[in-house]
Amino acid sequence: MRLIDAFVKGLSSLWLCVTLLVLLALLTWLGTLEQVHTGLFEVQKKYFESIFFIHHAGPVPIPLPGATLVLGVLFVNIILGGIVRLRKRTGTIGVLITHVGIAFLVISAFVKAYFAEEGHLTLYEGQRSNVFESYHNWEIAVLEKLPDGQLREVVAPEKAFTDAEDGARVVLTSKDLPFSLEVTRYLSNSRVLPKGPMFDAPLPVVDGFFLEREEKAKENEQNVAGAYVAVLDPQSTGRKEAILWGAATQPWTIEVGGKTYGVELRRSQYLLPFTLRMDDFVKEDHPRMTMAKSFSSDVTVFEGSTSRPTKIEMNEPLRSQGLVLYQSSWGPSNARPGDRLFSTLSVVRNPADQYPLWACIVIAVGLLWHFGLKLFRHIRSEARGIA
Repeated sequence: MRLIDAFVKGLSSLWLCVTLLVLLALLTWLGTLEQVHTGLFEVQKKYFESIFFIHHAGPVPIPLPGATLVLGVLFVNIILGGIVRLRKRTGTIGVLITHVGIAFLVISAFVKAYFAEEGHLTLYEGQRSNVFESYHNWEIAVLEKLPDGQLREVVAPEKAFTDAEDGARVVLTSKDLPFSLEVTRYLSNSRVLPKGPMFDAPLPVVDGFFLEREEKAKENEQNVAGAYVAVLDPQSTGRKEAILWGAATQPWTIEVGGKTYGVELRRSQYLLPFTLRMDDFVKEDHPRMTMAKSFSSDVTVFEGSTSRPTKIEMNEPLRSQGLVLYQSSWGPSNARPGDRLFSTLSVVRNPADQYPLWACIVIAVGLLWHFGLKLFRHIRSEARGIA
């Protein structure tokens, strides 16, 4: 029991809390410096979504805890030291409320990190869509046109075949498909080249083309994935191979069992609970310049049998059914007056979207209670001294 008590006391100590906060400040500083050499996505994965990682200070490797571990221990520290072991009396009610708010803030960070979906939706004026796609994640989709004209998709997320990047062969199967799909190589950034005297082919050649591995771009959104795949049909002894590339405009089509299927490597796609139509994109330039001063999108939101017009501006997003759509960018950048423009909206589905606001309100209530009580007691003691 003494060992358990000592362990709990250590986890709830103020010194541990201060150490964890210093570590968070250090990770933020190191991560900010790392962005000079690495993109934001890679820095976020390494410093803030990890348990442990190795930071290189020049040639010296330094093992450090990731922000996920630090925040996890900090949450336990807040619960034990700021709530469970806190002496419950009138003077500590404000402190208790404040710690509850801080713990809720940490919970919101974990929910955002592990359950949020982020991506973008790009539409030209007049276009509509109910799908947005990820900036970072990829998927392999098998498409089948059903007799009623609808399209059925069988999707394998990137984590199902990412082992092929290290040379392993990954076989993807589904009860909805009469064949399996074997991924023999997966490249997180690549380009397609024709085999010929100008280009050597370090990787296999399929139909006169091969994938060339590219250095990862600093910004992860610029990377274009590629993969070598083969269809394994149990009803046939043949083997159909192809190259899938993330920037291809058409899927690879195959015929299996008298049916035609399309196979494509694409950025992960997510359904919106409504359809969005881009009615008009408005851009205001700085005087005597072509640089945009502000831009906004006039859209129509179709939900079931109802529709409603709305405006999405740079600081006024659209919030609907748990999603937030922000005005992000526009294009094409070389558009001339009168050219058709497109608008890009950043889309976030975050179950904890309002959690930070609620947590800050709870923290503010706790601080006002605590310092208000301190002020009241001080004023009362001063009044007694004067009397």
